[in-house]
Amino acid sequence: MPADLSPIDRAKYAASRRAVDFVEDGMRVGLGTGSTAAWMVRCLAERVKAEGLTLQCVPTSTRTAELGRELGLNIVTLEEAGWLDLTIDGADEFDPELSLVKGGGGALLQEKIVATASDRMIVITDAAKEVKTLGAFPLPVEVIPFGWQATRTLIAELIGGSDVDGHEITLRMNGDQPFRTDENNYILDLHLGRIGNPRELSLLLNQIAGVVENGLFLDICDTVIVGYGDGRVELHDMATRTPGTEPVPGNVFTDGDL
Repeated sequence: MPADLSPIDRAKYAASRRAVDFVEDGMRVGLGTGSTAAWMVRCLAERVKAEGLTLQCVPTSTRTAELGRELGLNIVTLEEAGWLDLTIDGADEFDPELSLVKGGGGALLQEKIVATASDRMIVITDAAKEVKTLGAFPLPVEVIPFGWQATRTLIAELIGGSDVDGHEITLRMNGDQPFRTDENNYILDLHLGRIGNPRELSLLLNQIAGVVENGLFLDICDTVIVGYGDGRVELHDMATRTPGTEPVPGNVFTDGDL
């Protein structure tokens, strides 16, 4: 492990290192997308190499698939794996009910499909992602390119009558072109500030013609692992509803870990 990591990267590494402890030999594992999930993929590859684990790993994006193959993981499709034992992914926000906002990395559709095809979902994050109420992070909504302006108008009408604080909608860009997901769709980011009723909003969004999926992950996450810059981790589990902090492992930040 490099010694010059930022506190945020050290926190992401600590959470990732703890999360891969839940992986057992023979499992079918979903691999998330994003900067935190990339640390997890590296930590998992280390375990596979050190312990000779036999796994089937299903990525949630082409980026994760490429990284996993590069590190020697057995990358398969969801169709090949069938059903998954565990998915480990990051999140942009989580609340006390372990409801999530995801999609900052642009892979929310595959992430939701993989997570809901798993017996368990573990989320890895840093303390800055914990909120009392979802909505501070813009809510991503994946839409098909055809007629996306009309879809945006319908979404604007919906959120205009919803229990939210903001109403701005922006088309996610990649330079001077719209950002494209792995499915070649667009993403609209909803700057809501606060989402008073996530369940209702999620249901109504997905009823709009042109909406493929939204970034609200409700009743999907089982455990959130929060990492800290000093190597501590805090586990929030739906089964116990009581967060527990674990001590710093003695060698979590020693050089050569990765």
